[in-house]
Amino acid sequence: MSFPKLVVGNWKMHGSSVALMGLAELARSERPACDAALCVPYPLLSTAQSVLRATTLRWGAQDCSAHAGGAHTGEVSAELIARFGARYVIVGHHERRAGHAESDSVVVEKVRRVLAAGMTPIVCVGETAGERDDNETHSILRQQLLQLVRHFGRGLSAVIIVYQPVWTIGCGEAATPGLIDDTRAFIVHTLGYHAGLPAGSVRILYGGSVDRRNAGAILSRAGVDGVLVGAASLRPDDFIDICRAAARSANEGELAPLSG
Repeated sequence: MSFPKLVVGNWKMHGSSVALMGLAELARSERPACDAALCVPYPLLSTAQSVLRATTLRWGAQDCSAHAGGAHTGEVSAELIARFGARYVIVGHHERRAGHAESDSVVVEKVRRVLAAGMTPIVCVGETAGERDDNETHSILRQQLLQLVRHFGRGLSAVIIVYQPVWTIGCGEAATPGLIDDTRAFIVHTLGYHAGLPAGSVRILYGGSVDRRNAGAILSRAGVDGVLVGAASLRPDDFIDICRAAARSANEGELAPLSG
């Protein structure tokens, strides 16, 4: 299976209705020739539904509760998010894992809730700088992925996986092409060996300091199905430029993996 390139913007705790309307206006004129979405803060979901429905952009949330509903003050359920027409929910972002002590088992429950609500989970996996330096990248990825495999098996074909090297977040430098190739191949192997999922059956993105300068090189890597974009997604021109790079990489065909 070959997926269209997907560009997902993560606005984190930024943005406004005015900013959304500005991006929507640009997207209506540009009409990005790739799959693209914005994951916005909860209070902007209503505006996203109103202004993005006239564009090719989809929208989603950056997290959801591990609970289906009930007395959980301050939390937002996947079902409530789905009522705003959301397509995607980011789950397991490092800022949630580290800042809110979210374990792999909590991530699994959130994935379960998102799927039950009819949306697509975008699940982040990746290692810290210390884990990378200790040559633990593969063992950390295996640990995170196997929790998903044990609970969903071949059902993971309905999930998007993002390789998110934690040490690249906000630093301005993405992982090297060689590392992206290596980790993507490891994810494919792990899902194939443990869940029986053939290569190409799960959408695999890269996330970590993606911007208009490096997006083309990242998106042209063999098997990279898209990117998760942080700060650059808040700049409409940059976000559209990254979408253009995604469309070009799809039209030109992917490059064979290289090292370095």
